[in-house]
Amino acid sequence: MATTPFDEKSGGGIPPGLLRIGELAQRVGKTVRALHLYEDLGLLQPTSRSKGRFRLYDPSAADRVLWIGKLQEMGFSLTEIQDFLKNWIQLKSAPSAMKQIRELFRERLAQTDDTLRRLNTLRGEMEASLEYLEQCHQCTKAMAECEACASQKAPRLLAEFHRKNGKPPGTEPQH
Repeated sequence: MATTPFDEKSGGGIPPGLLRIGELAQRVGKTVRALHLYEDLGLLQPTSRSKGRFRLYDPSAADRVLWIGKLQEMGFSLTEIQDFLKNWIQLKSAPSAMKQIRELFRERLAQTDDTLRRLNTLRGEMEASLEYLEQCHQCTKAMAECEACASQKAPRLLAEFHRKNGKPPGTEPQH
């Protein structure tokens, strides 16, 4: 969208409803620098500029910035978002565009599901480690020498601390 300078003589100041870049940044919780970057990448365009050359944005620009943020939360880089928008513009038919978006979102959903599975596994290992550690408040010996600790198998996250000689792997003398 091309910007048009606003004639401050006719309306005096900034037109009602338009936001300066700092106001937009504050509204969406981004830095002015981030919005400049979005602009440089063609992801965001000011509606117009004031006579003093301040960027002016329609309030709907906030929705655009929040949308960019959501795509970043999904794992898209700014460059990928830029490419995504270029491809969207080049596609001539709505069905083709929607097919492309569906494929991208399905791929991200599969990646998100994989990440959640790995994080849930890690969470379970962390819970087991904490449970194990909670049982060991009265130890006065090293984990490897404690009878209570030796009577149960150490969780994977703690296994390296629970060695017979009390030393981490790779520090045992080589014979």
